[in-house]
Amino acid sequence: MITWASLIRAFWIRAAAIGALAWVALAAPMVSQQTPSSRTTSTPTVTFTLDFPQSTPEHYSIAVDMNGHARYECTGKVAKDSDEQIYRAEFEVSDGNRERIFDWAKQAQYFAGKIDSGNDKLAFTGAKVLSYQDGQRSNTARYNYSKVEAVRQLTALFQGMAETLEYGRRLAYYHRYQKLALDEELKRMEMQAKNNELSEIQGVAPILLKIVEDVSVLNVVRARAQELIQMGGGALAAGH
Repeated sequence: MITWASLIRAFWIRAAAIGALAWVALAAPMVSQQTPSSRTTSTPTVTFTLDFPQSTPEHYSIAVDMNGHARYECTGKVAKDSDEQIYRAEFEVSDGNRERIFDWAKQAQYFAGKIDSGNDKLAFTGAKVLSYQDGQRSNTARYNYSKVEAVRQLTALFQGMAETLEYGRRLAYYHRYQKLALDEELKRMEMQAKNNELSEIQGVAPILLKIVEDVSVLNVVRARAQELIQMGGGALAAGH
């Protein structure tokens, strides 16, 4: 038997269901409108990668973002009798080189097209990759040798940075396992630095500082490490 009480109860149940459906319909577009605004644009980053079998290291990459933060990673051996290892380092690039990197990337059309010379007769100097990424673009270009001046400048700069960071990798190894080898290694590094063959010396400042502070290391070695720290600091201040 249907009573007024049961009819009223059915009415309120139906009204509550309709209200819940209406709320869901209104909430859905609100969520979709908030999603795009919550996304963050990725920091523009230029990355250089080199793969060169039978060389030391056989693989490395350097990524520099628009803020000047750099990440270096390589795979290789420090000595013939050492194990292959993955080495990573992070540092801040000087303002001058940071600006050059992104200016040259722009001149090279952010690596959107072909940058390899296409000359198969040239000697192989390693499989190189330049990539550019930001919130709108993601470009990658592979090459052995390029005629594009901006690409050549970038290649030389990144290889100079890698040369510096490889000194850091070897110094860290020698400082831990073979301290007598530090003197010769620092001599070579000092000579290359004075000949402007290294970039971003401040990138290896942490290991140089460890050597300076280690009283078990010869004073002449500690003095060379201190001089290189000062050279790195001067280069950073000058933006070189």
